[in-house]
Amino acid sequence: MIKTYKIVAVLAFVLYGCGKPVINTIQSSSTVNKGDATSKVLIAYDAHGNDIYGKWGLINAILLKSLLGHFNAKVDILPVEVYAEKTVDKYSATFYLGSFFDNPVPEAFMNDVLDTDKKVVWMKYNIWQLSRHEKFSRQFGVHFDSLRGFDSAPSDTNTRPGFFDTVLYKNKSMIKYYQYDQTRHAANADPDIGVLKIDDPSKASAFAQIKNSRTQETVPYILKSQNFWYVADIPFSYISPQDRYLAFCDLLHDMLDVHHAEDHRALVRLEDVNHTVAFAAIKKLSDYLYTEHVPFSLATIPFYRDPLGVYNNGKSLEVHLRQSNNLQRSLTYAIAHGGSIVTHGYTHQYNNVKNPDSGVSGDDFEFWDTRINSPVAEDSEEYALGRVDAANAEFTDLGFSPFAWEPPHYSASAVDYRAFGKRGLVTYQRVTYFTSDKPTALDTSSLQSDISAPLFFPYVINQDYYGQFIIPENLGNITYDIDHNPNNPPPVTWQTLAANAEYALVVRDGFASFFFHPFWVEEDLNLPQAMGDFKSLINGIRSLGYRFVAAPDLVQSAH
Repeated sequence: MIKTYKIVAVLAFVLYGCGKPVINTIQSSSTVNKGDATSKVLIAYDAHGNDIYGKWGLINAILLKSLLGHFNAKVDILPVEVYAEKTVDKYSATFYLGSFFDNPVPEAFMNDVLDTDKKVVWMKYNIWQLSRHEKFSRQFGVHFDSLRGFDSAPSDTNTRPGFFDTVLYKNKSMIKYYQYDQTRHAANADPDIGVLKIDDPSKASAFAQIKNSRTQETVPYILKSQNFWYVADIPFSYISPQDRYLAFCDLLHDMLDVHHAEDHRALVRLEDVNHTVAFAAIKKLSDYLYTEHVPFSLATIPFYRDPLGVYNNGKSLEVHLRQSNNLQRSLTYAIAHGGSIVTHGYTHQYNNVKNPDSGVSGDDFEFWDTRINSPVAEDSEEYALGRVDAANAEFTDLGFSPFAWEPPHYSASAVDYRAFGKRGLVTYQRVTYFTSDKPTALDTSSLQSDISAPLFFPYVINQDYYGQFIIPENLGNITYDIDHNPNNPPPVTWQTLAANAEYALVVRDGFASFFFHPFWVEEDLNLPQAMGDFKSLINGIRSLGYRFVAAPDLVQSAH
Protein backbone atom coordinates (compact mmCIF):
# COMPACT_ATOMS: atom_id res chain seq x y z
CA MET A 1 0.00 0.00 0.00
CA ILE A 2 1.23 3.48 -0.83
CA LYS A 3 1.56 5.66 2.23
CA THR A 4 1.62 9.41 2.62
CA TYR A 5 4.71 11.12 3.99
CA LYS A 6 3.43 14.67 4.02
CA ILE A 7 4.33 16.73 7.08
CA VAL A 8 1.94 19.55 7.88
CA ALA A 9 3.09 22.69 9.66
CA VAL A 10 0.13 23.64 11.78
CA LEU A 11 0.81 26.49 14.11
CA ALA A 12 2.42 29.75 13.11
CA PHE A 13 5.89 30.03 14.65
CA VAL A 14 5.40 26.73 16.45
CA LEU A 15 6.88 23.50 15.11
CA TYR A 16 4.60 20.61 14.22
CA GLY A 17 3.70 17.89 16.74
CA CYS A 18 2.40 14.47 17.85
CA GLY A 19 2.13 11.77 20.75
CA LYS A 20 4.03 9.46 23.38
CA PRO A 21 4.54 5.84 24.80
CA VAL A 22 2.75 4.21 27.77
CA ILE A 23 1.41 1.58 30.13
CA ASN A 24 -1.90 2.45 31.74
CA THR A 25 -5.12 3.89 30.37
CA ILE A 26 -5.89 7.56 29.73
CA GLN A 27 -6.32 9.05 33.13
CA SER A 28 -9.00 11.24 34.60
CA SER A 29 -8.49 14.18 36.92
CA SER A 30 -9.14 11.91 39.88
CA THR A 31 -5.90 10.05 39.17
CA VAL A 32 -3.73 12.98 38.14
CA ASN A 33 -1.84 14.50 41.06
CA LYS A 34 -2.16 18.18 40.23
CA GLY A 35 -1.04 19.25 43.68
CA ASP A 36 -2.36 21.92 45.98
CA ALA A 37 -2.26 25.50 44.80
CA THR A 38 0.95 27.08 46.06
CA SER A 39 -0.06 30.66 45.36
CA LYS A 40 -2.94 32.88 44.36
CA VAL A 41 -2.16 35.06 41.36
CA LEU A 42 -3.93 37.97 39.68
CA ILE A 43 -3.43 38.80 36.00
CA ALA A 44 -4.56 42.32 35.10
CA TYR A 45 -4.64 43.18 31.40
CA ASP A 46 -5.55 46.12 29.15
CA ALA A 47 -9.09 45.44 27.94
CA HIS A 48 -9.49 48.78 26.14
CA GLY A 49 -13.10 48.20 25.20
CA ASN A 50 -14.54 45.35 23.16
CA ASP A 51 -12.21 45.55 20.16
CA ILE A 52 -9.22 43.71 18.77
CA TYR A 53 -6.77 45.59 20.98
CA GLY A 54 -8.51 44.50 24.13
CA LYS A 55 -8.56 40.96 22.80
CA TRP A 56 -4.79 41.05 22.39
CA GLY A 57 -4.64 41.85 26.09
CA LEU A 58 -7.01 38.98 26.86
CA ILE A 59 -5.13 36.42 24.75
CA ASN A 60 -1.88 37.33 26.51
CA ALA A 61 -3.61 36.87 29.86
CA ILE A 62 -4.88 33.46 28.74
CA LEU A 63 -1.40 32.41 27.63
CA LEU A 64 0.13 33.54 30.92
CA LYS A 65 -2.52 31.75 32.95
CA SER A 66 -1.79 28.55 31.06
CA LEU A 67 1.95 28.90 31.66
CA LEU A 68 1.34 29.49 35.37
CA GLY A 69 -0.39 26.10 35.40
CA HIS A 70 3.09 24.65 35.88
CA PHE A 71 3.15 26.12 39.38
CA ASN A 72 -0.27 24.98 40.57
CA ALA A 73 -1.21 28.62 41.08
CA LYS A 74 -4.82 29.65 41.42
CA VAL A 75 -5.10 32.39 38.81
CA ASP A 76 -7.73 35.10 38.33
CA ILE A 77 -7.90 37.27 35.19
CA LEU A 78 -9.18 40.85 35.40
CA PRO A 79 -9.30 43.87 33.07
CA VAL A 80 -7.15 46.52 34.71
CA GLU A 81 -9.87 49.09 33.94
CA VAL A 82 -12.16 47.55 36.59
CA TYR A 83 -9.47 47.17 39.23
CA ALA A 84 -10.64 47.89 42.79
CA GLU A 85 -8.45 49.43 45.50
CA LYS A 86 -6.29 47.02 47.55
CA THR A 87 -7.08 44.03 45.34
CA VAL A 88 -3.36 43.24 44.94
CA ASP A 89 -3.13 42.58 48.68
CA LYS A 90 -5.44 39.57 48.24
CA TYR A 91 -2.89 37.83 46.02
CA SER A 92 0.63 36.58 46.54
CA ALA A 93 1.57 37.94 43.10
CA THR A 94 0.03 40.24 40.51
CA PHE A 95 1.00 40.42 36.83
CA TYR A 96 0.07 43.50 34.82
CA LEU A 97 0.17 42.97 31.04
CA GLY A 98 0.67 46.35 29.40
CA SER A 99 -0.36 45.33 25.89
CA PHE A 100 -2.01 48.56 24.75
CA PHE A 101 0.14 51.66 24.33
CA ASP A 102 -0.75 54.40 26.83
CA ASN A 103 -3.93 52.72 28.03
CA PRO A 104 -4.91 54.75 31.12
CA VAL A 105 -3.92 52.67 34.13
CA PRO A 106 -6.19 53.29 37.16
CA GLU A 107 -4.57 55.38 39.87
CA ALA A 108 -5.82 52.90 42.46
CA PHE A 109 -3.81 50.15 40.80
CA MET A 110 -0.63 52.22 40.55
CA ASN A 111 -0.91 53.38 44.15
CA ASP A 112 -1.31 49.78 45.29
CA VAL A 113 1.69 48.64 43.24
CA LEU A 114 3.81 51.21 45.06
CA ASP A 115 2.37 50.44 48.51
CA THR A 116 1.95 46.65 48.58
CA ASP A 117 4.45 44.19 50.00
CA LYS A 118 3.13 41.51 47.63
CA LYS A 119 4.94 40.64 44.41
CA VAL A 120 4.09 42.68 41.31
CA VAL A 121 5.30 41.92 37.77
CA TRP A 122 4.77 44.79 35.30
CA MET A 123 5.16 43.87 31.62
CA LYS A 124 5.90 46.13 28.62
CA TYR A 125 3.77 49.25 28.09
CA ASN A 126 2.64 52.04 30.41
CA ILE A 127 5.46 51.75 32.90
CA TRP A 128 5.98 55.47 32.25
CA GLN A 129 2.65 56.16 33.96
CA LEU A 130 3.85 54.42 37.10
CA SER A 131 7.25 56.11 36.92
CA ARG A 132 5.64 59.57 37.12
CA HIS A 133 4.85 58.88 40.75
CA GLU A 134 7.56 60.56 42.81
CA LYS A 135 7.85 57.48 45.01
CA PHE A 136 8.72 55.16 42.12
CA SER A 137 12.39 56.00 41.53
CA ARG A 138 13.17 56.54 45.19
CA GLN A 139 11.60 53.24 46.21
CA PHE A 140 12.87 50.98 43.45
CA GLY A 141 16.15 52.63 42.46
CA VAL A 142 15.25 52.79 38.75
CA HIS A 143 13.82 55.32 36.32
CA PHE A 144 11.93 55.07 33.06
CA ASP A 145 14.27 55.93 30.21
CA SER A 146 12.37 55.39 26.95
CA LEU A 147 10.15 53.24 24.80
CA ARG A 148 12.30 51.68 22.08
CA GLY A 149 11.31 50.03 18.81
CA PHE A 150 12.87 49.92 15.34
CA ASP A 151 15.86 52.18 14.77
CA SER A 152 14.25 53.08 11.44
CA ALA A 153 11.12 52.08 9.60
CA PRO A 154 11.24 48.70 7.80
CA SER A 155 10.72 48.93 4.04
CA ASP A 156 11.57 47.16 0.79
CA THR A 157 14.83 49.10 0.75
CA ASN A 158 15.44 48.80 4.50
CA THR A 159 14.54 45.22 5.32
CA ARG A 160 16.84 44.85 8.34
CA PRO A 161 16.39 47.86 10.62
CA GLY A 162 17.96 47.48 14.01
CA PHE A 163 16.00 46.85 17.21
CA PHE A 164 16.52 45.11 20.53
CA ASP A 165 16.46 41.59 19.14
CA THR A 166 18.71 39.48 21.41
CA VAL A 167 18.06 38.56 25.03
CA LEU A 168 21.14 37.56 27.03
CA TYR A 169 20.38 35.01 29.73
CA LYS A 170 22.46 32.24 31.31
CA ASN A 171 25.19 32.62 28.68
CA LYS A 172 22.70 32.23 25.83
CA SER A 173 21.80 34.73 23.13
CA MET A 174 18.06 34.24 22.75
CA ILE A 175 16.21 35.56 19.72
CA LYS A 176 13.35 38.00 19.39
CA TYR A 177 11.76 37.15 16.07
CA TYR A 178 11.97 39.33 12.97
CA GLN A 179 11.08 38.62 9.34
CA TYR A 180 10.36 41.07 6.53
CA ASP A 181 7.45 40.08 4.30
CA GLN A 182 8.09 41.34 0.76
CA THR A 183 4.54 40.59 -0.34
CA ARG A 184 2.98 42.64 2.45
CA HIS A 185 5.77 45.24 2.47
CA ALA A 186 5.80 44.97 6.25
CA ALA A 187 7.77 43.36 9.04
CA ASN A 188 6.55 40.46 11.14
CA ALA A 189 7.92 41.48 14.51
CA ASP A 190 7.10 42.89 17.92
CA PRO A 191 10.00 45.32 18.37
CA ASP A 192 8.81 47.55 21.23
CA ILE A 193 10.41 47.36 24.66
CA GLY A 194 10.20 49.60 27.70
CA VAL A 195 13.57 50.63 29.04
CA LEU A 196 14.15 51.06 32.75
CA LYS A 197 17.61 52.19 33.80
CA ILE A 198 19.05 51.21 37.16
CA ASP A 199 20.09 54.13 39.37
CA ASP A 200 20.79 52.26 42.60
CA PRO A 201 22.33 48.78 42.17
CA SER A 202 21.83 48.13 45.86
CA LYS A 203 18.07 48.16 45.23
CA ALA A 204 17.65 46.91 41.66
CA SER A 205 19.36 44.31 39.50
CA ALA A 206 18.86 42.90 36.00
CA PHE A 207 18.25 39.16 35.71
CA ALA A 208 18.38 39.28 31.90
CA GLN A 209 19.60 41.85 29.38
CA ILE A 210 18.42 42.68 25.87
CA LYS A 211 20.76 43.85 23.11
CA ASN A 212 20.34 45.75 19.86
CA SER A 213 22.53 43.62 17.60
CA ARG A 214 23.12 46.50 15.18
CA THR A 215 24.26 49.12 17.70
CA GLN A 216 25.35 46.65 20.46
CA GLU A 217 23.46 48.75 23.03
CA THR A 218 22.32 46.63 25.98
CA VAL A 219 19.58 47.44 28.50
CA PRO A 220 17.73 45.45 31.19
CA TYR A 221 15.19 42.96 29.85
CA ILE A 222 13.95 41.55 33.16
CA LEU A 223 14.83 43.36 36.37
CA LYS A 224 13.84 43.14 40.00
CA SER A 225 13.74 45.65 42.83
CA GLN A 226 12.43 44.42 46.18
CA ASN A 227 8.99 42.92 45.43
CA PHE A 228 8.71 44.63 42.02
CA TRP A 229 9.65 43.01 38.69
CA TYR A 230 9.69 44.58 35.26
CA VAL A 231 9.69 42.69 31.94
CA ALA A 232 10.49 44.89 28.95
CA ASP A 233 8.00 43.19 26.61
CA ILE A 234 5.31 40.51 26.66
CA PRO A 235 7.23 37.43 25.49
CA PHE A 236 4.39 35.52 23.82
CA SER A 237 4.75 36.93 20.31
CA TYR A 238 6.37 34.89 17.52
CA ILE A 239 7.85 32.40 19.95
CA SER A 240 10.21 29.60 18.91
CA PRO A 241 12.37 27.00 20.73
CA GLN A 242 15.29 29.47 20.92
CA ASP A 243 13.21 32.48 21.93
CA ARG A 244 13.54 34.90 24.87
CA TYR A 245 10.25 33.33 26.03
CA LEU A 246 12.36 30.63 27.70
CA ALA A 247 14.08 33.16 29.96
CA PHE A 248 10.67 34.35 31.14
CA CYS A 249 9.54 30.73 31.69
CA ASP A 250 12.55 30.16 33.92
CA LEU A 251 12.29 33.40 35.90
CA LEU A 252 8.65 32.70 36.71
CA HIS A 253 10.09 30.42 39.41
CA ASP A 254 11.70 33.43 41.08
CA MET A 255 8.73 35.71 40.52
CA LEU A 256 6.51 33.21 42.33
CA ASP A 257 9.10 31.95 44.84
CA VAL A 258 8.69 28.38 43.59
CA HIS A 259 12.22 27.05 43.41
CA HIS A 260 12.20 23.80 41.49
CA ALA A 261 15.47 21.93 41.55
CA GLU A 262 17.64 21.89 38.43
CA ASP A 263 16.38 18.81 36.62
CA HIS A 264 16.41 18.20 32.87
CA ARG A 265 14.35 15.36 31.44
CA ALA A 266 13.85 14.24 27.85
CA LEU A 267 10.99 12.61 25.97
CA VAL A 268 10.79 10.93 22.58
CA ARG A 269 7.59 10.08 20.71
CA LEU A 270 7.05 8.10 17.52
CA GLU A 271 4.39 9.90 15.51
CA ASP A 272 1.42 9.00 13.30
CA VAL A 273 1.65 5.26 13.90
CA ASN A 274 -1.27 3.67 12.03
CA HIS A 275 -2.41 0.71 9.94
CA THR A 276 0.11 1.48 7.17
CA VAL A 277 3.16 1.65 9.43
CA ALA A 278 6.00 -0.68 8.48
CA PHE A 279 6.62 -3.21 11.24
CA ALA A 280 10.30 -3.25 10.28
CA ALA A 281 10.54 0.48 11.03
CA ILE A 282 8.87 0.12 14.43
CA LYS A 283 11.12 -2.84 15.23
CA LYS A 284 14.27 -0.99 14.23
CA LEU A 285 13.42 2.07 16.34
CA SER A 286 12.12 0.03 19.29
CA ASP A 287 15.21 -2.19 19.35
CA TYR A 288 17.53 0.80 19.37
CA LEU A 289 15.63 2.66 22.09
CA TYR A 290 15.39 -0.48 24.21
CA THR A 291 19.12 -1.10 23.93
CA GLU A 292 19.77 2.51 24.95
CA HIS A 293 17.31 2.25 27.90
CA VAL A 294 15.19 5.05 26.42
CA PRO A 295 11.45 4.75 27.11
CA PHE A 296 9.28 6.12 24.33
CA SER A 297 5.72 6.82 23.26
CA LEU A 298 3.78 5.92 20.13
CA ALA A 299 1.20 8.43 18.94
CA THR A 300 -1.22 5.97 17.39
CA ILE A 301 -4.22 6.46 15.09
CA PRO A 302 -6.59 3.54 15.81
CA PHE A 303 -8.98 3.86 12.83
CA TYR A 304 -7.36 4.29 9.42
CA ARG A 305 -9.46 5.91 6.68
CA ASP A 306 -8.78 6.67 3.03
CA PRO A 307 -12.34 7.56 1.98
CA LEU A 308 -11.36 8.92 -1.45
CA GLY A 309 -9.02 6.05 -2.27
CA VAL A 310 -6.08 8.41 -2.70
CA TYR A 311 -3.57 5.69 -1.73
CA ASN A 312 -5.77 2.70 -2.64
CA ASN A 313 -6.24 2.90 -6.40
CA GLY A 314 -9.32 5.06 -6.12
CA LYS A 315 -11.16 2.67 -3.79
CA SER A 316 -12.32 3.74 -0.34
CA LEU A 317 -10.52 1.97 2.49
CA GLU A 318 -11.33 1.76 6.22
CA VAL A 319 -9.37 -0.35 8.70
CA HIS A 320 -10.10 -0.48 12.42
CA LEU A 321 -7.37 -1.50 14.86
CA ARG A 322 -9.02 -4.89 15.40
CA GLN A 323 -8.73 -5.51 11.64
CA SER A 324 -5.08 -4.44 11.39
CA ASN A 325 -2.77 -7.29 12.33
CA ASN A 326 0.13 -5.10 11.23
CA LEU A 327 -0.67 -2.29 13.67
CA GLN A 328 -1.44 -4.70 16.51
CA ARG A 329 1.85 -6.48 15.94
CA SER A 330 3.76 -3.20 15.85
CA LEU A 331 2.22 -1.92 19.08
CA THR A 332 2.73 -5.22 20.90
CA TYR A 333 6.41 -5.30 19.94
CA ALA A 334 6.99 -1.66 20.87
CA ILE A 335 5.29 -2.00 24.25
CA ALA A 336 7.46 -5.02 25.06
CA HIS A 337 10.49 -2.81 24.38
CA GLY A 338 9.56 0.20 26.53
CA GLY A 339 6.86 1.89 24.47
CA SER A 340 3.59 3.41 25.65
CA ILE A 341 0.55 4.38 23.62
CA VAL A 342 -0.80 7.89 23.08
CA THR A 343 -4.19 8.12 21.37
CA HIS A 344 -3.55 10.39 18.39
CA GLY A 345 -7.09 11.23 17.34
CA TYR A 346 -9.71 8.74 16.23
CA THR A 347 -9.14 8.92 12.46
CA HIS A 348 -6.72 11.89 12.15
CA GLN A 349 -8.82 13.15 9.24
CA TYR A 350 -12.30 14.62 8.72
CA ASN A 351 -15.28 13.03 6.98
CA ASN A 352 -14.89 12.24 3.27
CA VAL A 353 -13.19 15.46 2.22
CA LYS A 354 -9.69 16.80 1.74
CA ASN A 355 -8.93 18.74 4.89
CA PRO A 356 -6.78 20.07 3.41
CA ASP A 357 -4.66 17.52 1.58
CA SER A 358 -6.00 14.04 0.94
CA GLY A 359 -8.69 12.98 3.39
CA VAL A 360 -6.36 10.20 4.58
CA SER A 361 -5.55 9.37 8.21
CA GLY A 362 -2.32 11.00 9.28
CA ASP A 363 -2.48 13.64 6.56
CA ASP A 364 -5.43 15.75 7.54
CA PHE A 365 -6.98 17.61 10.47
CA GLU A 366 -9.74 15.99 12.53
CA PHE A 367 -11.20 18.72 14.74
CA TRP A 368 -10.44 21.79 12.62
CA ASP A 369 -11.82 22.65 9.18
CA THR A 370 -8.80 24.13 7.42
CA ARG A 371 -10.87 25.08 4.37
CA ILE A 372 -12.69 27.81 6.32
CA ASN A 373 -10.30 28.17 9.28
CA SER A 374 -12.97 27.26 11.81
CA PRO A 375 -13.98 24.34 13.99
CA VAL A 376 -15.64 21.49 12.08
CA ALA A 377 -19.39 21.85 11.59
CA GLU A 378 -20.20 19.18 14.21
CA ASP A 379 -17.99 20.79 16.85
CA SER A 380 -19.31 20.35 20.40
CA GLU A 381 -18.28 18.81 23.69
CA GLU A 382 -20.26 15.69 22.83
CA TYR A 383 -18.63 15.39 19.41
CA ALA A 384 -15.10 15.82 20.74
CA LEU A 385 -15.47 13.39 23.63
CA GLY A 386 -17.35 10.95 21.42
CA ARG A 387 -14.30 10.69 19.20
CA VAL A 388 -12.00 10.37 22.21
CA ASP A 389 -14.14 7.55 23.57
CA ALA A 390 -14.41 5.79 20.21
CA ALA A 391 -10.66 5.98 19.76
CA ASN A 392 -9.88 4.64 23.22
CA ALA A 393 -12.38 1.82 22.83
CA GLU A 394 -10.42 0.63 19.78
CA PHE A 395 -7.42 0.12 22.07
CA THR A 396 -9.01 -1.12 25.26
CA ASP A 397 -11.17 -3.70 23.45
CA LEU A 398 -7.91 -5.40 22.45
CA GLY A 399 -6.18 -4.98 25.81
CA PHE A 400 -4.05 -1.95 24.93
CA SER A 401 -3.90 0.89 27.46
CA PRO A 402 -3.19 4.40 26.14
CA PHE A 403 -2.05 6.87 28.77
CA ALA A 404 -2.59 10.19 27.00
CA TRP A 405 -4.47 11.99 24.25
CA GLU A 406 -2.98 14.09 21.45
CA PRO A 407 -5.19 16.12 19.07
CA PRO A 408 -4.11 15.63 15.44
CA HIS A 409 -1.76 18.37 14.26
CA TYR A 410 -2.08 19.90 17.76
CA SER A 411 -5.26 21.49 16.49
CA ALA A 412 -8.70 21.70 18.08
CA SER A 413 -11.28 24.29 19.10
CA ALA A 414 -11.75 25.98 22.46
CA VAL A 415 -14.86 23.84 22.97
CA ASP A 416 -12.77 20.71 22.36
CA TYR A 417 -9.97 21.79 24.70
CA ARG A 418 -12.48 22.55 27.44
CA ALA A 419 -14.01 19.12 26.92
CA PHE A 420 -10.58 17.47 27.23
CA GLY A 421 -9.93 19.46 30.42
CA LYS A 422 -13.37 18.74 31.85
CA ARG A 423 -12.87 15.03 31.25
CA GLY A 424 -9.49 15.26 33.00
CA LEU A 425 -7.55 13.83 30.08
CA VAL A 426 -3.78 13.66 30.19
CA THR A 427 -2.78 15.44 26.99
CA TYR A 428 0.52 15.44 25.10
CA GLN A 429 0.51 18.53 22.93
CA ARG A 430 0.98 22.14 22.10
CA VAL A 431 -2.18 24.24 22.34
CA THR A 432 -3.85 27.04 20.43
CA TYR A 433 -5.73 29.40 22.74
CA PHE A 434 -8.76 31.47 21.79
CA THR A 435 -10.40 34.64 23.08
CA SER A 436 -13.82 33.05 22.55
CA ASP A 437 -15.24 29.56 22.66
CA LYS A 438 -17.45 30.52 19.71
CA PRO A 439 -15.30 32.91 17.67
CA THR A 440 -16.89 35.36 15.26
CA ALA A 441 -13.79 35.14 13.06
CA LEU A 442 -10.18 34.11 13.46
CA ASP A 443 -8.44 37.00 11.79
CA THR A 444 -7.58 40.62 12.47
CA SER A 445 -9.31 42.23 9.50
CA SER A 446 -12.12 43.52 11.69
CA LEU A 447 -12.02 45.24 15.04
CA GLN A 448 -14.78 42.86 16.11
CA SER A 449 -12.75 39.74 15.33
CA ASP A 450 -11.72 37.12 17.84
CA ILE A 451 -8.11 35.99 17.85
CA SER A 452 -6.10 32.92 18.69
CA ALA A 453 -2.48 32.21 19.58
CA PRO A 454 -0.38 29.04 19.81
CA LEU A 455 1.81 28.13 22.76
CA PHE A 456 4.34 25.43 23.54
CA PHE A 457 5.55 24.62 27.02
CA PRO A 458 9.08 23.84 28.29
CA TYR A 459 7.71 21.91 31.27
CA VAL A 460 4.68 19.99 32.49
CA ILE A 461 1.50 22.03 32.85
CA ASN A 462 -0.68 20.68 35.64
CA GLN A 463 -3.73 22.68 34.56
CA ASP A 464 -3.94 25.15 31.70
CA TYR A 465 -6.59 27.76 30.90
CA TYR A 466 -8.91 25.00 29.66
CA GLY A 467 -8.21 22.69 32.60
CA GLN A 468 -5.89 20.36 30.65
CA PHE A 469 -2.93 18.45 32.06
CA ILE A 470 -0.20 18.83 29.43
CA ILE A 471 2.92 16.78 28.79
CA PRO A 472 5.21 19.09 26.81
CA GLU A 473 6.72 18.83 23.34
CA ASN A 474 9.07 21.73 22.73
CA LEU A 475 11.80 20.78 20.24
CA GLY A 476 9.89 19.87 17.07
CA ASN A 477 10.80 17.02 14.72
CA ILE A 478 13.30 16.00 12.05
CA THR A 479 12.07 16.43 8.47
CA TYR A 480 13.46 15.68 5.03
CA ASP A 481 12.73 17.09 1.57
CA ILE A 482 11.82 13.95 -0.36
CA ASP A 483 9.78 15.47 -3.18
CA HIS A 484 11.98 18.55 -3.77
CA ASN A 485 9.01 20.89 -3.85
CA PRO A 486 10.25 24.51 -3.61
CA ASN A 487 7.04 25.41 -1.74
CA ASN A 488 7.87 23.04 1.11
CA PRO A 489 9.41 24.48 4.27
CA PRO A 490 13.14 23.77 4.55
CA PRO A 491 14.08 20.43 6.15
CA VAL A 492 14.66 20.40 9.92
CA THR A 493 17.90 18.69 10.90
CA TRP A 494 18.74 16.77 14.03
CA GLN A 495 21.33 19.46 14.76
CA THR A 496 18.55 22.07 14.90
CA LEU A 497 16.62 20.01 17.43
CA ALA A 498 19.79 19.47 19.49
CA ALA A 499 20.36 23.23 19.48
CA ASN A 500 16.76 23.72 20.62
CA ALA A 501 17.45 21.32 23.49
CA GLU A 502 20.54 23.33 24.45
CA TYR A 503 18.43 26.48 24.70
CA ALA A 504 15.81 24.66 26.78
CA LEU A 505 18.49 24.12 29.44
CA VAL A 506 18.05 27.74 30.55
CA VAL A 507 14.76 26.66 32.14
CA ARG A 508 15.82 25.06 35.39
CA ASP A 509 13.34 22.19 35.02
CA GLY A 510 13.07 22.41 31.24
CA PHE A 511 12.41 19.39 29.03
CA ALA A 512 13.88 18.27 25.73
CA SER A 513 10.84 16.68 24.11
CA PHE A 514 10.63 15.78 20.42
CA PHE A 515 8.82 13.44 18.04
CA PHE A 516 9.91 11.36 15.04
CA HIS A 517 7.96 9.78 12.20
CA PRO A 518 8.84 6.07 11.80
CA PHE A 519 8.28 6.24 8.05
CA TRP A 520 11.57 8.10 7.67
CA VAL A 521 13.42 4.83 8.31
CA GLU A 522 11.31 2.72 5.97
CA GLU A 523 13.37 1.23 3.15
CA ASP A 524 11.20 2.48 0.30
CA LEU A 525 12.00 6.10 1.16
CA ASN A 526 15.71 5.45 0.62
CA LEU A 527 16.86 7.73 3.44
CA PRO A 528 19.76 5.72 4.91
CA GLN A 529 20.79 8.75 6.97
CA ALA A 530 17.47 8.89 8.86
CA MET A 531 18.28 6.24 11.45
CA GLY A 532 21.71 7.75 12.01
CA ASP A 533 20.15 11.19 12.49
CA PHE A 534 17.71 9.75 15.04
CA LYS A 535 20.56 8.15 16.98
CA SER A 536 22.61 11.34 16.80
CA LEU A 537 19.73 13.32 18.26
CA ILE A 538 19.25 10.88 21.15
CA ASN A 539 22.98 10.99 21.90
CA GLY A 540 23.13 14.77 21.44
CA ILE A 541 20.33 15.35 23.93
CA ARG A 542 21.97 13.01 26.43
CA SER A 543 25.32 14.75 26.04
CA LEU A 544 23.66 17.98 27.17
CA GLY A 545 22.82 16.36 30.51
CA TYR A 546 19.20 15.34 29.91
CA ARG A 547 17.89 11.99 31.09
CA PHE A 548 15.19 10.22 29.11
CA VAL A 549 12.08 9.36 31.12
CA ALA A 550 8.80 7.57 30.49
CA ALA A 551 6.03 10.05 29.78
CA PRO A 552 3.44 8.11 31.86
CA ASP A 553 5.65 8.59 34.92
CA LEU A 554 5.21 12.36 34.61
CA VAL A 555 1.53 11.95 35.37
CA GLN A 556 2.16 10.10 38.61
CA SER A 557 4.92 12.46 39.78
CA ALA A 558 3.14 15.72 38.87
CA HIS A 559 3.49 18.48 41.43
